[in-house]
Amino acid sequence: MISKAIMGKKLGMTQIFNDIGEALPVTVVLAGPCTVVQKKTLENDGYLALKLGFEDVKDKNLNKPDIGQFKKNQLASKKYLREFKITDIDKYNVGDEIRVDIFQPGDKVDIIGISKGKGYAGGIKRWNFSRGPMSHGSMYHRRSGSSGATDAARVFKGKKRPGHLGAERVTVQNLEVVKVDAEKNLLLIKGSIPGPKRSLVLIKNTVKSGK
Repeated sequence: MISKAIMGKKLGMTQIFNDIGEALPVTVVLAGPCTVVQKKTLENDGYLALKLGFEDVKDKNLNKPDIGQFKKNQLASKKYLREFKITDIDKYNVGDEIRVDIFQPGDKVDIIGISKGKGYAGGIKRWNFSRGPMSHGSMYHRRSGSSGATDAARVFKGKKRPGHLGAERVTVQNLEVVKVDAEKNLLLIKGSIPGPKRSLVLIKNTVKSGK
């Protein structure tokens, strides 16, 4: 379970300098504000969670169930809806806004995003395989090589082979919040995070201390 969470959009990377002049690589995230759209309770749903909405959108770009949920609660329509299993949901009500200032510099966070899609890739790019000799006549440069025993007459599941690379859900844990700009809804997070620019990311307090 987590105590605080927010959605945002990755804007890109830059660097800032700390108090002793060290350059820190940071990722800039436009985080929130997120609206509480629904509270999941043990009585009605069997678990505790908050459904949050992020980024205004026109009704014509939503389906009817989502439009109905927003109108029922008299809320502005949101493009993204995600659930977070937050421990203390009693302090939130439907319609409340969760802003970037729930985080402070020095906080450790886990970030979830969809990694960059790189299409169909060979074994060298996808799995870091070594290549064969590049000399003339080798005939074996970037191929995958043997795929297993011949008597099985098939390739076993899970074998590292060429295939689709990227475009999958990735979680990076224990990243540090370097700076919070509450006026501009910006989070500066040390290091890199998954996904291309303008992609959706989920930010939660870390579940591991790293010690």
